[in-house]
Amino acid sequence: MPMVPLKLTAPEPGWTVDADVVVVGSGIAGLTVALRHVELDPSAKVLVVTKDVLSSGSTQWAQGGIAAVLDPADSAEEHLQDTLVAGVGLCDVPAVRALVTEGPAALHRLMERGAQFDRDAAGGLQLTREGGHHRNRIVHAGGDATGAEVQRALTEAVRACPQVRVIEHALVLDLLKDGEGRAAGVTLHVMGEGARDGVGAVHARAVVLATGGMGQIYASTTNPVVSTGDGVALALRAGAVVRDLEFVQFHPTVLWLGEDSTGQQPLISEAVRGEGAYLINEAGERFTDELQPRDVVAKAIMREPGQVYLDGRHFGADLWKSRFPTIYQACLEHGLDPAAEPVPVMPAAHYASGGVRTDLLGRTSIEGLYACGEVACTGVHGANRLASNSLLEGLVFAERIASDIFLAQHAPGPVAPGRPESGLVDPRARARIQAHMSRGASVLRSAGSLKQVAKALTDAQWTPVAVLPGVESWETTNLLTVASALVAAARVRQETRGSHWREDFPERDDDEWLGHIDLRLTEEGLAMTYAPHTMPRRTADELRSAGLDPAEVQQVVDRALAEDLQAAGDVTSLATIPGEQVSVADVVARADGVVAGLAVAEVVFLALGVGRAERRAKDGERVTRGDVLMTVEGPTRALLTAERTALNLLTHLSGIATQTAMWVEALRGTRAAVRDSRKTLPGLRSLEKYAVRAGGGTNHRMSLSDAALIKDNHVVAAGGVAQAFRAVREAYPDLPIEVEVDRIDQIEPVLAEGAAEILLDNFTVAGLREAVELVAGRARLEASGGLTLETAAAVAQTGVDYLAVGALTHSAPALDIALDLRGA
Repeated sequence: MPMVPLKLTAPEPGWTVDADVVVVGSGIAGLTVALRHVELDPSAKVLVVTKDVLSSGSTQWAQGGIAAVLDPADSAEEHLQDTLVAGVGLCDVPAVRALVTEGPAALHRLMERGAQFDRDAAGGLQLTREGGHHRNRIVHAGGDATGAEVQRALTEAVRACPQVRVIEHALVLDLLKDGEGRAAGVTLHVMGEGARDGVGAVHARAVVLATGGMGQIYASTTNPVVSTGDGVALALRAGAVVRDLEFVQFHPTVLWLGEDSTGQQPLISEAVRGEGAYLINEAGERFTDELQPRDVVAKAIMREPGQVYLDGRHFGADLWKSRFPTIYQACLEHGLDPAAEPVPVMPAAHYASGGVRTDLLGRTSIEGLYACGEVACTGVHGANRLASNSLLEGLVFAERIASDIFLAQHAPGPVAPGRPESGLVDPRARARIQAHMSRGASVLRSAGSLKQVAKALTDAQWTPVAVLPGVESWETTNLLTVASALVAAARVRQETRGSHWREDFPERDDDEWLGHIDLRLTEEGLAMTYAPHTMPRRTADELRSAGLDPAEVQQVVDRALAEDLQAAGDVTSLATIPGEQVSVADVVARADGVVAGLAVAEVVFLALGVGRAERRAKDGERVTRGDVLMTVEGPTRALLTAERTALNLLTHLSGIATQTAMWVEALRGTRAAVRDSRKTLPGLRSLEKYAVRAGGGTNHRMSLSDAALIKDNHVVAAGGVAQAFRAVREAYPDLPIEVEVDRIDQIEPVLAEGAAEILLDNFTVAGLREAVELVAGRARLEASGGLTLETAAAVAQTGVDYLAVGALTHSAPALDIALDLRGA
């Protein structure tokens, strides 16, 4: 693949500007960050840098609307589920939950800033539906001009805000870092006349990338001409992690203007299909459900042998003019009347679901560098964006970024580092790059097509002449950088999922590819790692063979991590550890015992993006002080963030296994077995009972429905042990029945009723021996209550079958286990 540069060749900065925050991009995400930040800190100095004029960018082209739960009949949970379905298994649930729960309030704040949305006769917001949504939850403005209205309102608000300064016609080049590797500003080139013409530098404590999409890497796109992937390319050159670039969404219904038409194409909003327009083939037949997620509809269109049309003739001219005036006018300008004839459509590159990897507060892997909007991969969209979630994501995560910057401690002042130069790409290669991407890396892909594109991108880097620094060469270099990263990821992901479609691997493969592809640019080129979204198949199979439900284990881990991280995350690790730092650590026993829960600990580490977990011990094995149980390798932040949750579970389960093993040893030479009870911690029963098995014990009931256990209170309530036994037998004829007794005279009546198991509660050793002789093998016997390790052997020697020890699970001391970073 091409050796993309680590820095753009450019003159040294000839001027500087200082700011508290520099926001790169002037769409809904960037302007919301700026406005929200000065609301929180009126003394702040915010600089917005935009490649065109302030009102330009992708936001103004958004037609459909903004999705938010505003109807009382709707719910955040339904919005979340619709989003998860569209994301095909790769959405980050906490990120989606933040989106759907915080979205309505963020939308209302947008309206407070001046955005005006379409309303019904009663003054309420008009809500419509788009593909993938099961409720009407899309607000819109001007019929199909939502983005233009949002851009107008935010632009006016920024123009009226004295704390926000704007530099227009400026292409951002590279990130500046301080001596500690933190973001300290950007270099940029201002195009045009004036004192700020040429290359300069902005020094700032925080940098926010809100540069929009990268659709211009393709020959046909809905994106404006400024969408050349500048933010993703800058982040790669700076060493930040980018994620899931292969998931580029192709909008199904872009006005088809012929083979020779390239660049930005007219979009026909999904809302048109939401209002009832439908797709037909050349024979005039409908061939798909138009309200399925976009990837499904786009794929259906591509598989039709001839031209596909969108039929909205039944709307009539009045509805077209009132509800979709922008689209109606665009069609007329190209000689098409959608009220009188079906209009030809074809998928085109529309939206990047992947981008610069961020956490829930918009923080990237580089301290002080944030990203939001289409340039970011927040985890909301997974493998495919749900319609009209993009503007909402820009609102919600922009506000989260503004709050985090406001609350962050002041970092040391920025120091502009040296800027080594590297080669630029000849601007004349731009059209070739776009054409190759559209031919081999767009809607349908294969190993062969991607290999050809990769070679073409490498060839595009070569030029017989020196390439001078300038806007055209910088943009083309950005395009090649992003295209190369996308193709590299697409070649690796050998499955079809969401907006990534491999003709040679047509099926979704959760066993191998339910995860994310992370890329970083190093001096050796692109470095790629795979981060499982959930546990690997090997781990899941191991859990199943141990009698555990992988989904249940994942839920336990997710709950534990959510409890530990909250919204802000591991603030100590975020403050002290560079995002790009990688370490190896060992999980080490600090005491002798029996280990249990290594697979569970591995799930914790993998859930936070730790790339490698190699176990050096097995559950149920005896370990001694100093033994290495597991070696993990990955981002240092992730290792230390996962440490407490992983060790909480591992030390607790190993403590149970160790305690159980001590009881098993005490019973050696007898026929009795040690078993647990239902005295477990909420949510951990399956895992705690597994740990008992790992220690050599056996399990009693898992739940109240596994078997009937008649205790003294049941006897009192039923009017006698015989009455209680008969009532259970009549209600549940096939269920095992156990009866607890605390006196020897209760045993014969229980045996007479046919009890298969009798629990002897708080019997003395002599009493147990008498009970064993009385029963004479007619039922299994369990001793419980008041048992200790010191008396265990004597109790077992009476001939009982089980010793029930509730303390195994509810009060076993944890086994001391630690995480040691190598080199620490």
